[in-house]
Amino acid sequence: MTESGAVDLDRHVYGAADAPMTLVEYGDFECPYCGAAAPVLRRLIDESDGVVRLVYRHFPLFTVHPFALTAALAAEASGDRFWEMHDLLFAHQSRLTDPDLENYAQMLDLDSVTGEAAQPYRPAVETDYRSGVTAGVRGTPTLFADGNLYQGKVELAALRSSLGLRH
Repeated sequence: MTESGAVDLDRHVYGAADAPMTLVEYGDFECPYCGAAAPVLRRLIDESDGVVRLVYRHFPLFTVHPFALTAALAAEASGDRFWEMHDLLFAHQSRLTDPDLENYAQMLDLDSVTGEAAQPYRPAVETDYRSGVTAGVRGTPTLFADGNLYQGKVELAALRSSLGLRH
């Protein structure tokens, strides 16, 4: 949250903060399609020579994925270790119970990331979710390239082509 108490929608940035192009992902840690997209998006950013940055926003499909919301809260509660927790959650999508989440927190040398410890982060997850609803997000992953809905496949070549990147 910012000093004013408002939630910064761009708080989880992977890649160069000043990259000229922004790819926003609305994702769900329990979604298998998001799990498959995660390494593709990482590679896209890593190989973009600072041209593209990724902003992750939570869109837990809680009616379909029973652990998506608690996983999103745990990721938020990870603070500056967000991306490390992000990677652990996607690597272990079938193990997202509270004890599993606490185990990942221990692996990252963090305090508790579930239950009461995670509740202060609920407004951040809710703000991300509401922004997704407003933007027309209906499923995950949903990607926006510089504000425009990306409708292609989440494959490296397709993303590079759509974004005008060479490689």
